[in-house]
Amino acid sequence: MAMELKQSVQNFFNKSEEAAVDDSEAADILKEYYIPDYILLPESEIRAGYHVPACPVIVFVNSKSGGQLGGELLITYRTLLNKNQVFNLAEHMPDKVLHRVYLNLEKHKQNRDELSAEIMRKLRIIVAGGDGTAGWLLGVVSDLKLSQPPPIATMPLGTGNNLPFAFGWGKKNPGIDYQSVKAFLDQVKNAKEMKVDSWHILMRMRAPKEGSCDPIAPLELPRSLHVFQRVSQTDSLNEEGCHTFRGGFWNYFSIGMDAQVSYAFHAERKQHPEKFKNQLVNQSTYAKLSCSQGWFCPSLMRPSSRDISQLAKVKIMKKPGQWIDLHVPHNIRSIVCLNLPSFSGGLNPWGRPNRKKLHSRDFNPQYVDDGFLEVVGFRDAWHGLILFAPNGHGTRLAQANKIRFEFHKGAADHTFMRIDGEPWKQPLPLDDETVAVEISHFGQVSVLATPHCQSRSINSPDTHEDSQYDSNDEEFEENSEERKKLGAASTFRIPDEIDIAHLS
Repeated sequence: MAMELKQSVQNFFNKSEEAAVDDSEAADILKEYYIPDYILLPESEIRAGYHVPACPVIVFVNSKSGGQLGGELLITYRTLLNKNQVFNLAEHMPDKVLHRVYLNLEKHKQNRDELSAEIMRKLRIIVAGGDGTAGWLLGVVSDLKLSQPPPIATMPLGTGNNLPFAFGWGKKNPGIDYQSVKAFLDQVKNAKEMKVDSWHILMRMRAPKEGSCDPIAPLELPRSLHVFQRVSQTDSLNEEGCHTFRGGFWNYFSIGMDAQVSYAFHAERKQHPEKFKNQLVNQSTYAKLSCSQGWFCPSLMRPSSRDISQLAKVKIMKKPGQWIDLHVPHNIRSIVCLNLPSFSGGLNPWGRPNRKKLHSRDFNPQYVDDGFLEVVGFRDAWHGLILFAPNGHGTRLAQANKIRFEFHKGAADHTFMRIDGEPWKQPLPLDDETVAVEISHFGQVSVLATPHCQSRSINSPDTHEDSQYDSNDEEFEENSEERKKLGAASTFRIPDEIDIAHLS
């Protein structure tokens, strides 16, 4: 162990330009977070005498996120830790990595290796990337059904970073130097575990007489691909003459004009990536597209920009087996089904209604682990701007553990949808009414939260004081094999032909 630790410290000084650390400090950092090779690599020789780390970590970095930051961050982690506990997501699939590591841990535990038992108990995962990358890792851990699932810390390295912000990790891309990474590791060590709900989404529609039900180019499917996959032909969810898709999310599902603007932005960025390298320019482009797409003013020429009530009937379920129609005001052009209090760069569409208002509307506080989604509507982008005001919020429509959208026959030939920042343009058959999207509670996964966490747990409801609250103001089969997975593990895979840079 001493030789291995010494070599790691030497590697750090050989590769790093930092001079603000000495040998002993670097060695202490390694001891706190270090995992030895014999646990990470099955073929490695087993050695004794290792220090039990206080916070063993496995690090996944999307090297294509954050411009050049991802690649540089990868180098910093690999010089500071054992390089074999830091993985580049462009080269290693996280399901394979975790499957191999946990098989190794279980094998050594059965051979009475105390270090393996302690590492399994204390292990934490760091994922550095955008919301798409964070969702990818959450899905993998969810579907692998590990004996002791590790909690996940989300390091913001994307554009929106809604997931990291919801749990206190911030919205800005982190520093990639030694001191910044050391500070982040310290936060991970001291972070608290929190459960967060995951949500299953199923879309079924009658196969059209002409054309396809597949999402329309240029974006086709959500870029992270794991969130929306066609159900296999052998699955019981399939119906004769229907196309069925399924997926999952942690933060939100939205439908309507906000998804349409997001789609236009992502399509433009895909076609002209050279124009989207500056955050201020990106925001300006997004604002211009909001105007051109009719998000500020309704477009009479665009059927897909109509009110949601013209496109679909919305049903919710609060109690098992009891579907009720949700009244959607005629001027609502976008609906967001929200799990976390972080949307469009950290804004909270639900807001924080005071107890009196909650009681009068039969609402509960927003918790991320209560099995309920908050359903919020927006009239237009002007309405959305109210989120920037103190106590601002959208139109609160409902809280539900199941939501169903049934599209009206012939209302439009397509609509726009978005899952956790990933938009697509979805065709709607014109010759049949059998078009439905249903969202239901799936399960939970553990995340790590800092003291700055915006999310509230039902197990610790007094995280925020009342002073922070507003002062004003036909069922799908659930027992199929496909329904038992969110879409990760062996299927949570990025195909070789997909550039990982397209993951946020």
